Amino acid sequence: MNFAVYDSSAPGPDDDVPRHTLKILVAGGFGVGKTTLVGAVSEVRPLRTEEVLTDASVGTDDLGGIESKATTTVAMDFGRLTFSGGVRLYLFGTPGQERFWFMWDRLSQGAIGAIVLVDTRRLSRSFASIDFFEARRIPFVVAANVFDGARPYRAEDIREALCVARDVPVMLCDVRRPDAAKNILVTLVEHAVRR
Repeated sequence: MNFAVYDSSAPGPDDDVPRHTLKILVAGGFGVGKTTLVGAVSEVRPLRTEEVLTDASVGTDDLGGIESKATTTVAMDFGRLTFSGGVRLYLFGTPGQERFWFMWDRLSQGAIGAIVLVDTRRLSRSFASIDFFEARRIPFVVAANVFDGARPYRAEDIREALCVARDVPVMLCDVRRPDAAKNILVTLVEHAVRR
């Protein structure tokens, strides 16, 4: 299944068929808010593959800083968002734990870009996601999810800490807010088009 750019200028029998479909990945470490972002903007009920964390994850999943997390994505999240003008985004949220990263290669096929979601309380866990997209030359933006009680940082401080190139957009957000999540998506699409 490939959701790369699709363009159909001929009107079809189904008015709901978009003129352009774009595949977007929502990636990042464990517990950064990927499932929340997809759920905040999806116009359809999002597909979620969340499971309850069990004792089997003790010693495997690092819950440092996110002790209250009770579930985790084990395959992917999926959502859809349609913009006026016939642009439809298909959102694929990746699993965050390293043991599921083998799926990232498959999920990234056909993607025009990715959102790398980061948690400023655990910034060191963001490097692997950034490295993944840089190595594959997939355009990405960095979105720092501002968690309640987290120390505030400027976008430029986050850029410097992550050693992200100047042309990569870095923004602060609260992915629980649909308008903030949509703004990240628009920024990513614009960045991917420029690249």
